[in-house]
Amino acid sequence: MPQTTPRPRWDPAQCGRHAAARSRPLTELLARVPALPGRPRIADLGCGPGAPTLQLFERWPDARVTGYDNSPEMLAEARRVAAPGGALDFVEADLASWRPAEPFDLIVSNAALQWVPEHPRRLADWVGALAPGGALAFQVPRNFAAPSHALMRQIAERPRWRERLAGVLRTTDPVLAPEGYLAELAPLCAEVDVWETTYLHRLTGEDPVLDWVRGTGLRPVITALEEDPEELAAYLDAYRDALRAAYPPGPHGTVFPFRRIFVVGRRAA
Repeated sequence: MPQTTPRPRWDPAQCGRHAAARSRPLTELLARVPALPGRPRIADLGCGPGAPTLQLFERWPDARVTGYDNSPEMLAEARRVAAPGGALDFVEADLASWRPAEPFDLIVSNAALQWVPEHPRRLADWVGALAPGGALAFQVPRNFAAPSHALMRQIAERPRWRERLAGVLRTTDPVLAPEGYLAELAPLCAEVDVWETTYLHRLTGEDPVLDWVRGTGLRPVITALEEDPEELAAYLDAYRDALRAAYPPGPHGTVFPFRRIFVVGRRAA
């Protein structure tokens, strides 16, 4: 019988690797956010180890910014950058059920909503919590069908791991197509901007794609197998071999295409 799927255990240090490539999408998302009032109230949904939330605080230094996450490991790291007086703070919350207790001028989520089941159903609640003229801005990866993720699932389906990893990895795409987000938000917002970008990351080092996914999409497998080091090592060996064939190094590094969807919706003033 399939086992109960544990919540992925996050590693702030691993998540922080490839920081320049991981931070660029947030910078490009924030560039499209409309003007905010002088002392905006901002929420960061899925704040992780706090670096993205700090980026928001640096962009709007007069704001009060709160990061929300359900990972104790991530929150412990994030609270290292908290600002005195509550101007930048971090709160434990499950985004699947989080409902704002006050109006926000900006609600941001950076590569987190793909982990929230049925998150499109939450968009109306979040837009409804925006102050007049406020904005909801998020970006999510759209790489469910990429070799990095398809191979992860294929190896989990091998007889050795099929029962152990049953239900650990998702079998349906966790995000909508860009037009799906547009359809969800157009009736709720005065303006909606949706776009998609494919980054061609040039990674270096040994097995760099494996190193990348160890901080993100591979976390459920690592969590499920980490108490059995032999099985985890065997899975990683098989996955590493498959990734080497799918993403061979070239003269300019290992090219790792990565698609992302960006959404900015503004509530009527």
